[in-house]
Amino acid sequence: MIMMKKIFAGVAIVAVAGLVINSAKAPQEQEEEQVPVKDEKVQTEKLVNDYNVYAIPMPDGLNFAGEEVPVQNPDIKERMDRELLVNTYWQSNALLLFKRAHKYFPIIEPILAEEGVPDDLKYLAVIESGLTQAVSPARATGFWQIMKETGKEYGLEVNSNVDERYHIEKSTRAACQYLKKSKERFGNWTAAAAAYNAGNYGVSRRFEEQNVDDYYDLLLGEETGRYVFRIIALKEILNNPKKYGFNYRTEDLYTAVPTYKVEVDTAVTDFVKFAERFGINYKILKIHNPWLREPKLNNSSRKKYYIDIPKQGAYSLGR
Repeated sequence: MIMMKKIFAGVAIVAVAGLVINSAKAPQEQEEEQVPVKDEKVQTEKLVNDYNVYAIPMPDGLNFAGEEVPVQNPDIKERMDRELLVNTYWQSNALLLFKRAHKYFPIIEPILAEEGVPDDLKYLAVIESGLTQAVSPARATGFWQIMKETGKEYGLEVNSNVDERYHIEKSTRAACQYLKKSKERFGNWTAAAAAYNAGNYGVSRRFEEQNVDDYYDLLLGEETGRYVFRIIALKEILNNPKKYGFNYRTEDLYTAVPTYKVEVDTAVTDFVKFAERFGINYKILKIHNPWLREPKLNNSSRKKYYIDIPKQGAYSLGR
């Protein structure tokens, strides 16, 4: 029993000593424990401050094909502001458009110039398809989202074997013809652009019903009402990447693969074998010639077609 008391007494002394030591160390340890908390707060503030969403000042001198946008009118200012905000802060989509524009604008721009169409009209293709070979629910197809009958009306071959709505150069020329006809009808490129979306008849009917002659005075549905403003917003953003917070290097952008043209005026029974003759595969052939819709070419009329073939070394094949 005496032995047990001695043991308990010893334990008590050690415990008291421990408390004294710990109490002496406590301020130092407390100070050390605060450091991570402070760092965490700093890091949190840094994360918050490194990402900011800003209102966008209305740019000066906004125009479409040299035609002024009347942003002094309250409704026009709000509609323009909406499209600038939406397209600036949909960053992934906008960055893809920068990349694709670098690849495809050099193909589209010379054709617009040759056809006498203002350069700003290239932004129609941007909002129509995102510069992809898209197909809409209504079956509008290609960069310029051309309907089947419209394509035929403007000289494109459209069938199950060949569909030139997927041909960038030829579809661009068809779009130019449509736009020039609309411009002749309405007298300006802004209304012609709206008509590209709603149709010449649709826009003409709205002008007559509402007894106005300016696109910006029209009351239109959601899609056509936003259409021209989206074009102008993307024109502004794509021409001023730094201003709108987009950062990239030239090597980040997409570039066109150098190609040469092969003339074909007969049927082609097997495009897989045809591609192999030029050191490529069927996939690569279709990437560069999406207007070829089947793995063969019928061509009973002996029409001349020009097929794009990548220059040697552009691709590394598995075998």
